Order: sequence, then C-alpha cells, then structure tokens
Amino acid sequence: MLFIGFFMFNWLRGQVSTTLPWSELKAQIAADEVERVIFDDRTVTVFYKEGKGPSSQSGMGVLRDGITVPLVPADDSFIPLLEAHNVAYASKPPPACEGGGSWMLSLLLMALVFMFLFRREGGAPPGVATFGKSRATLAPEEGTGVTFDDVAGIDEAIEELQEIVQFLSTPERFTALGGKIPKGVLLVGPPGTGKTLLARAVAGEAGVPFFSISGSDFVEMFVGVGAARVRDLFKEATERAPCIIFIDELDAIGKARGGASPVGGHDEREQTLNQLLVEMDGFDGRKGIIVMAATNRPEILDPALLRAGRFDRQVLVDRPDLRGREAILRVHSADLKLAPDVDLAELARITPGFAGADLANALNEGALLAARRGKSAVEFEDLQDAVERMVAGLEKKSRRLSEQEKRVVAFHEAGHAICAAASPGADPVQKISIIPRGIGALGYTLQMPLEDRYLMSRSELLNRITVLYGGRAAEELVFGDFTTGAGDDIRKASDLARRMVSQYGMSPTLGAVDYGGEMQNPFGIGGGGMRDIPISELTSQQIDQEVRRILDEAHNRSRRILTEHEALLRRMAEELLQTEVLEKDALDAFFAEVQADTGDGPRLREVLD
Repeated sequence: MLFIGFFMFNWLRGQVSTTLPWSELKAQIAADEVERVIFDDRTVTVFYKEGKGPSSQSGMGVLRDGITVPLVPADDSFIPLLEAHNVAYASKPPPACEGGGSWMLSLLLMALVFMFLFRREGGAPPGVATFGKSRATLAPEEGTGVTFDDVAGIDEAIEELQEIVQFLSTPERFTALGGKIPKGVLLVGPPGTGKTLLARAVAGEAGVPFFSISGSDFVEMFVGVGAARVRDLFKEATERAPCIIFIDELDAIGKARGGASPVGGHDEREQTLNQLLVEMDGFDGRKGIIVMAATNRPEILDPALLRAGRFDRQVLVDRPDLRGREAILRVHSADLKLAPDVDLAELARITPGFAGADLANALNEGALLAARRGKSAVEFEDLQDAVERMVAGLEKKSRRLSEQEKRVVAFHEAGHAICAAASPGADPVQKISIIPRGIGALGYTLQMPLEDRYLMSRSELLNRITVLYGGRAAEELVFGDFTTGAGDDIRKASDLARRMVSQYGMSPTLGAVDYGGEMQNPFGIGGGGMRDIPISELTSQQIDQEVRRILDEAHNRSRRILTEHEALLRRMAEELLQTEVLEKDALDAFFAEVQADTGDGPRLREVLD
C-alpha cells in the first residue's frame, strides 16, 4: 500500500508537464510569439505575448498563465535563439521544501498503514506483537491423554518419575519434612526411547498443565528473542502453577559455552541459555513448576545446566532389554489384528538394540505388508520381513546384476556366513540373501545375537573382524581376484581394530593406554568430535602397525577357514544362486559340517596371547 501510494502520487505529479514538442517551442520563439521564459531544474515555463500561443483546448498544463515544457539541456542553440528575438529569460531558484510534498505524502501513507496494522494487532504490527512470545504448546489441565500405562519397557525410568507425580499432586507430603521439590528433571537417552512420551505421561498422571516446546523454537536470527521467549514461558507457567515445562532437544540451546563467537547466532543461543539459567534459579520450587528436558547429547551440555538446583535429577531412558522389548511390543500391538502364529517373545529376540519407536515402526510396517499382500491378519512372516526391511533396507528386485556379479555376491555372502559359523562366540547367522537392498548393498548376511550384549571380549572382537573379512577372502579363494564389494566390510574392520588399539587397550605392544580418537556419545549416535591427546610420531606409527597386524591376522584366519571348507563354500554359494535366499533351517544344515576354528594359527596366537 505504501509503495502504491508513493508511485501514484509521483505519477499524478508528473501530469503537470506538457506534451509540446521542443522543436515547436523553438518555432514559436522564432515567430516572436513568446514574451519570456523561466528555467528550473527540469522544465521551462513559457509565457506568450497577448493573443499568442496555443489555445486552451490543447490539454497542456498551465502554470500562472504559462506552459510548462520539459527542458532539453543538450540544446546549446536555445539561449542564443532567445536573445536574438528579445525574449526575456530567468532561472527560478528551487524552494526550500522542494520535493517535500512527495515525501510528506509518503510519510502520511506510511503512518496510515501503521495505524491500520496497530489497530488490527492490538498495539503492534503482525509478527512483532508475538515475536518475543513463547511458542510452547499447552496441554489442558485435564491431562495429556497419556499415562504410565501407555509406557512400557523402561520400568526404572517410570519408577523414578512416579515420585515427580507425587511432588506435583501432594507437595505437602515432602515439604512437611523440610524437603524441596526438584526444579528440573533431565531425561537422557538415545533417540526413539520414549523421553517425550514419559514427560507427557508424568503430566497426565499428575493432572497439571503441560507446556511443551523444542529447544530450537527459542532461537531466532535476532539476538534477544530467545531470552524474551524464555521469560514469557516462565511467566505463563507461574500463572498456571503447578505445571510442567518440557523442553525437547535441550542441546539446541544448552551447548557448553566458551570460545570466540564469530557469528551472531552463537550470541543469541548463549543469551537464551543464560536466561534459562536465571529463570531456573529464580522461580520458587514450592510453586510446583518442574522443568523437564530431553536430550540424546548429554556430553555437550553446559555444566551450569546440570548442577544441583537446576536439573537436580538425570533419568536414563535407555534402549529396552529383551523383556522390555516384549512389553513394548504388547502395548503397540494391542490394536493390531495378529495371526495365531505371531510370537512376540521371538520378535523381541530378533530385534536387539531396537528402541521403542523402532519396535512400533516394525509392527506398523508388518501391518502394511500384510495389507499389501491381501491378508486378513498380520502373520509372523510379515513382521520378520518388516524387521529385515528396517535392518537391511528395501529390496531392489529391479536392480539387475549380471551372472558373474551374482556369483561374486553369492560367494561373498557365503564366506561371511561360514566364517561366522566357524568363529566361537560370533552372532549366529539367521539369513543370507543376494537380493540387492538399500542404497548400495548387493546382498547381506543377517546375524542376530542370542541375548543382549553389553560387553565384548578381545577374542570376540577379533572374531567379528574375521567375519567381516570372510567375504573378501571368499572372492580371493574362488576367483583369484577381489572386487569393491568388501569396501564397507574393510572400513568397519579397520575402525574396530583401531578402537581396540587406541581406546580399549587391547594391544600387547602398546599396552592398556588411551591414545585418543573420536569422542564417543554414550548412546552411540556419533558426532562427539575428536579428543586432542598428544602422541608422538613414533607412537602413531606403532598404532598403525598394530592395527595393520590385527587386520592381517584376521584376514589370514578367514582365508584359512574358507580353504578348509571350500567344498561347503561352493555348495552354499550354488544353492544361493538357485534360491537367492537361505533361511535359518537351511543354514543350520550347512553349518553342521563346519568345524569351529580355535585360532591356533601361529600368527594369530601372537595377537590373542
């Protein structure tokens, strides 16, 4: 509206000028029809002698009985022409307010627009009125619709949070003894384990208002907005106390401070964090405001956040164990129509490391597969295929491999499987497939542990590296050459061997010393950065030599295993070429012929001893 008014004004203002051609004006001067002219910056005002000049019907703009004509500054003959015909001429000085009308109208239009917007927004233009307002979502006091009955598999966390519910519902029970309600509870755990669900369950059980907001919702490009939103959030929470404030992904604003701040975004985040620290110190815990937050990156949080008096408690919400997975599956499968052959205990066993969100997704994928196949109920086969799809990726049946490539993939996967069967303590092989899956996998060997594992011995890690080299060793043994198919196996084996040497202290040469490396997130989600531990060049060379030695020993061991079982390797690969998939029953028949490798090779003993 402002720009339209401005241009309309200038357009109307421009209508004062005439359309009289410059050549015609000069002809009128030569005909002695002009009495005088007045110049200004852009125009010439022409005054005619009595009875001379154009008629009033010409449509030309008239100024004080004169006609305004646009000036042609490049015409050097105009002044001599005026003097030759005794035409008086003068220059009009510009007024002090030249152009003021244009800007005054523009300012007037701007004022009108702002008055309209202020009236509509109740005192501020759109966006500005709510820029510093909290973006938290408020669940009603009646509850979030979620209780502890909707949460399964994390009994220890539930037990810890039940006390928070008692704090909110009957605070006098604790204050009567002189105790103080904790101000903050930090839920720590890997993604998908139910941290947000737990927070909603606490609010649902306590029956108090529940404010939920993401950490990234505080931070904007303008410094100070995040701090204003924190203040507004706590002000609103104070008015509705007792209540719960839940901040998801706390690490978005809670990263440890320090170092230079090259860009404004760091200043905004730090101001937001400072305001959060001030608010958590300032509000009275007796009012019943509890701040709950969730993060999967506790190692990068500012220490000031984690001290007592702010986040008094840290509750671990880890991936569920076998029993927990079965409980989660029972909760999420309550609304599914399951076939009689579905064994949730077995499904829990083949999903180690799955978080609650993963298990819910597996059940949903199984239901979708069953519907796609036209079944009236979800069968165990559908759930197995769903788990396999999540682990290995979507089948790419449209990806056509040449016969030679299929043979290479078949021997490669059979090599992995035989090395796993021959390595004591290795995870059992459940399935082999040479159907391409995912982005780059041309085949896969699916191993599943018999139970949840939290520790691994040195020999078990060496067995794992041996299995990783089984595919490469099979290619070398059968084809006398090798392909790029083992690239990912080699990367994983190299990473594992380097950790054995530099972090786990499993090298007899270098001893039980931590030589640094990547900082590990406690939940294995990466991104921890590198630890700067100074080591000498000689030590670095020794680390590389030890890594190379471990990898060479494992590679040689896998070749020895496959050489001893070459006939079995060829039969298994040929069977794979015929069926494309070998399930556990068929694999068990093949593995009955495998002799366990005890690692008695002379060079292997050097690593194990």
